[in-house]
Amino acid sequence: MIAVFMLGPAIWSIYVSFTNMALTGVGADTPQFVGFDNFVHIFRDGEFLNSLRVSLTYLVFSALIGQAGLGLLLALLMRRRNIVFKSILGAIIVAAWVIPDVVAGFVWSAFLAGGPQSVLDPGLLNTIFSTFGLPRHAWLQEAPMTMVVIANIWRGTAFSMLLYASALESIPQELLEASSIDGANIWASLRYIILPLIRGAIGTDLLLITLATLSDFTLVYVLTAGSNVNTELMTIYQYRQAFQFYQIGYGSAIALLIIAAGAILSLIYTRILRVDL
Repeated sequence: MIAVFMLGPAIWSIYVSFTNMALTGVGADTPQFVGFDNFVHIFRDGEFLNSLRVSLTYLVFSALIGQAGLGLLLALLMRRRNIVFKSILGAIIVAAWVIPDVVAGFVWSAFLAGGPQSVLDPGLLNTIFSTFGLPRHAWLQEAPMTMVVIANIWRGTAFSMLLYASALESIPQELLEASSIDGANIWASLRYIILPLIRGAIGTDLLLITLATLSDFTLVYVLTAGSNVNTELMTIYQYRQAFQFYQIGYGSAIALLIIAAGAILSLIYTRILRVDL
């Protein structure tokens, strides 16, 4: 099953990336092996370089800073709390995680809808602004990257929170009590005890959310329809090349580079954190 549905398509995609295969034109009739031409063209393609910049910006702010940082903060807040507090907070956060990406995209579209020139009814955010006498904004047009970053943080923080909460439970309470007796404040305990002991969880979280964020497509595409160069991720650019312009070989080459980017970042994490994943 793995060979048929995973290894087979993966090998086929690698082969296709070295051809000029397309759904129309010469590449559709007689695909030819072109070697590294697709990859050379990619690194000379200004649109791809823009999508790479956008993807890295999206990754840093929504995943590495947003999801990982907020997830750790929430896990620390839930540590040693009563069961009612943990259940309510956990349910609220996990609810955002289990919603399908398409549904989450439409929820955020409705939340951010409206604006000074929009024919749509104002969404909840603009309604709140109007209630306090503040001007309404076309959020997805005025600050598209900020909005998709916030939406992705809302969408994916639960995974990091659950991972860190599980790691924090494994820290012996005696260590923290001993450090408190020795005069360590909360920041010293966090820096010298908690973070070193959950280093493996941090590495695992960064690796997984990086791979997930680099392959993110649905949420951003639903919010922006893939029409904004300021939010065009590499996955959206690959989709346009492969399924709108029908350049299957070129799109497959972009897909391989996305995988390579994830692998490189994963190696960087393991080197910096010095963990075995």
